[in-house]
Amino acid sequence: MEQVRIGFIGAGGIAGRHFNDLQSFGDVRMIAFSDPALDRAQGMAERAGAQAYANYAEMLDKETIDAAYICVPPSAHGAIEQALVDRNIPFFVEKPLATDLQTAETIAAAIEAKKLVTAVGYHWRYLDTTEEAQNLLRDNPARLALGYWIDSTPPPSWWAREEQSGGQMVEQTTHIFDLARLLVGDVSRVSAMGGTTQRPAFPDLNILDVTTASLQFTSGAVGTMASTCLLNWRHRVELHLFADALAIEISEFEIMIDNGHGRPIRRAEGDPFMREDRDFIDAVLGKANHIRAPYAEALKTHRLTIAANQSAHEGRIIDLENAVAHV
Repeated sequence: MEQVRIGFIGAGGIAGRHFNDLQSFGDVRMIAFSDPALDRAQGMAERAGAQAYANYAEMLDKETIDAAYICVPPSAHGAIEQALVDRNIPFFVEKPLATDLQTAETIAAAIEAKKLVTAVGYHWRYLDTTEEAQNLLRDNPARLALGYWIDSTPPPSWWAREEQSGGQMVEQTTHIFDLARLLVGDVSRVSAMGGTTQRPAFPDLNILDVTTASLQFTSGAVGTMASTCLLNWRHRVELHLFADALAIEISEFEIMIDNGHGRPIRRAEGDPFMREDRDFIDAVLGKANHIRAPYAEALKTHRLTIAANQSAHEGRIIDLENAVAHV
């Protein structure tokens, strides 16, 4: 294969981000776009010289694609992925994997049976600052993790409905949970609390709009994740890590490393979206697979965020090791 023929399922904002990357790759041709809002699919299709569809099943029936990008709301996952697996089509899917756990577990098993190439959009794994933190922590592991997603309520109507988004921890703070898993290790137990605020501006909101989750890592490290969407601006979206005589603060745009001699801040360099897209395309082409978040790895983070949300609703500690064993 010299050129990967791509089909997009979903043509919203995040799809546009990947579109721009892929448009710069000489070994990629975007040939089809599908979205229930047909005008969005048509807009991208016109830019790429591709076909537009209102239904992804029709697109898969009529087009021959080598790989797909899935950029849909959380509640739309399941049948789309299964259709691609059935056709042996590799896919890149944006997080979260679903609003529930069983859907993701079922898809993961199907992917494993076919040994299909997959990637999930945890782009923080591709930050050069994340790589720097990994190097610093390799021989001096983090013992305390403090994560934050303190922000506003995103505009899509589905986001504020738990049955459609999964809630803030599942849909949004998942990036910070995933980064903590990468830099500190897997989590064995989680205990969370949350609440919902009645706000006239969001009469249909039913997600937990304030949450804290306490984490016990298998390494013995501990952590907390704090989330809220009560503000009208992004206040803090970061992960803070503490090791022996070392403090690290990572955001999507910079890193601060404090070893007792000031708080030097460095801006992140490079484009993590471009890097994750390049790794996916290379793997589809049969080159070395350097994908940092294949579906099976992303599933571990999804299990954690689903457990955190469940704990907040049920008011109990959830043992992830036992929960996974009984899925």
